[in-house]
Amino acid sequence: MGKVIGIDLGTTNSCVSVVENGAPIMVPNGTGKMTTPSVVAFSKNGERLVGETARRQAVTNTDRTISSVKRQMGTDWSVRIDGTEYKPQTVSAMILMQLKKDAENYLGEPVTDAVITVPAYFNDIQRQATKDAGRIAGLNVLRIVNEPTGAALSYGLNHGENQKVMVYDLGGGTFDVSIIEIGEGVIEVLATSGDNHLGGDDFDERIANWMVKQFKEEQHYDLSRDLAVMQRVREAAEQAKKELSSAETAHIVLPYLVQTKGEPLHLDMTLSRTQFEELVKDLVERTAVPVQNALADAGIAASELGRVLLVGGSTRMPVVQKKVRELTGKEPSRNINPDECVATGAAILGSTLQGNALMTVGNGSNLLLLDVIPLSLSIETVGGVATRLIERNSTLPVKYSKVFTTAAPYQRDVEINVLQGERPMARDNKTIGKFRLKGIRKAPAGVPQIEVTFDIDTNGILKVSAKDLDTLKEQSITITAGDRMSDAEIEQAIRDARQYAGQDNLRTEALEVMGDAQHLLNRVQQALKAAGKQADKAKKKQIKTDSVQLQKLLTKMRVDKITKEEVEDLRRCKTQLEMSAGSLLNGGM
Repeated sequence: MGKVIGIDLGTTNSCVSVVENGAPIMVPNGTGKMTTPSVVAFSKNGERLVGETARRQAVTNTDRTISSVKRQMGTDWSVRIDGTEYKPQTVSAMILMQLKKDAENYLGEPVTDAVITVPAYFNDIQRQATKDAGRIAGLNVLRIVNEPTGAALSYGLNHGENQKVMVYDLGGGTFDVSIIEIGEGVIEVLATSGDNHLGGDDFDERIANWMVKQFKEEQHYDLSRDLAVMQRVREAAEQAKKELSSAETAHIVLPYLVQTKGEPLHLDMTLSRTQFEELVKDLVERTAVPVQNALADAGIAASELGRVLLVGGSTRMPVVQKKVRELTGKEPSRNINPDECVATGAAILGSTLQGNALMTVGNGSNLLLLDVIPLSLSIETVGGVATRLIERNSTLPVKYSKVFTTAAPYQRDVEINVLQGERPMARDNKTIGKFRLKGIRKAPAGVPQIEVTFDIDTNGILKVSAKDLDTLKEQSITITAGDRMSDAEIEQAIRDARQYAGQDNLRTEALEVMGDAQHLLNRVQQALKAAGKQADKAKKKQIKTDSVQLQKLLTKMRVDKITKEEVEDLRRCKTQLEMSAGSLLNGGM
């Protein structure tokens, strides 16, 4: 049985972990780093780039580079490049495929099973989209688990004492806070809250906007008009933010940023930590309400917390740590790596699901995870009211049934609007799906008895079934939502991903053969020049014929549309030239 990998699919960076010899370890990528930028790009010749290589070329290839796609999960967002439409699921699948490949290279064996983490506040559609991305990437997703829960699993493995822990998770694009109880080998999520559109990207944007404003005042030039320039500005803003976590000032220098009237303009600014904290004051303040809500839902005071764990790279900012101290009255724990703990927790859960006995230190019992649903589930009823069925922070898995009836006489079918959110009116919540129950026996309004069952699995994903209590006829109902991919779309995406993986391998092979062929042509040309008139005329003619043939193939080749036959032709012509020019290259003729 192969190993289960744990994947933290992040907004800014992603990482992967696996359990080896009973302990979770991080899996390095091809460059030896533990985190991989969540960036996908398509080069001008059609080559797909993922991770560090994609991030490095973003400035010169802005409109063909995709970053922070996690913020679009569960929406109808898409981007069209070279005539192909990419949805958030397909872009995320490319990142997951890279992480899967890195894990296979590290372990030296195929990897198929994974546990993938999501923000605790992801709704049903966003969770399903993440699971679909894993499926497209060729992964069997055993579980979708909340990121703060992953962090608590990582922490709980080494801290067996009974305690209530707050996980404050501020990542690149999302913010979550969870109250988790650890004790007797059980990790139970008591409450969770958060904001799916608050993270490090927003802090970067504040610095970038400040830079644009300052530059406009000093140089009378609007940097925001140029996409490529703004990419450089945002990268500099992110770097400045990181520097201000340890220094009081950040010196931002971008030479030759733009040119106007034939003269280059340089950006040279200094941002102090005090200025930065003023710029992001309201963003930091936005984390307060979710913290207070989570504590209230868990029914505990901040003073009852045993630990406060900081997760996500954005928690390295001193202003964030100060806010956590204000909100909880506690010094945040530094016992876990904020960048890696979520992935290691996912790997721990994956290994446990596989039946391996991971032991908690202190009590010697196996870990049991009890997670919760982040948002309440409701049904739209007469008058546009959201009638609550399952309350937020209900422990997963959860199953609930409720009997409904018809609102009009002799209805043969009813439409049910499934909602997720906390507002009293349906229109103020998120519709995650609609389904229609058909074939109801004709009867006056209020007579039919229709039992609708909501079944939420351990991934937090909802399934619905219905039974007519009059006839006992039961129907299975699949929730459909415009933001979800259909099974057909997913299957097509899987085929595309496999095809793309094959194309990537073929392109890599083609580039290698093309490079070797060009190198051979250069050597032959130099050897012919050196031999001069001493070269045998017949052999010289053959060499030139073979060289021309090889050069023609090289000139015609387009890596983005290369075929296996073309690669074979190139290899054959290269071999032919090597044979005819062998004696010449070896110093004789």
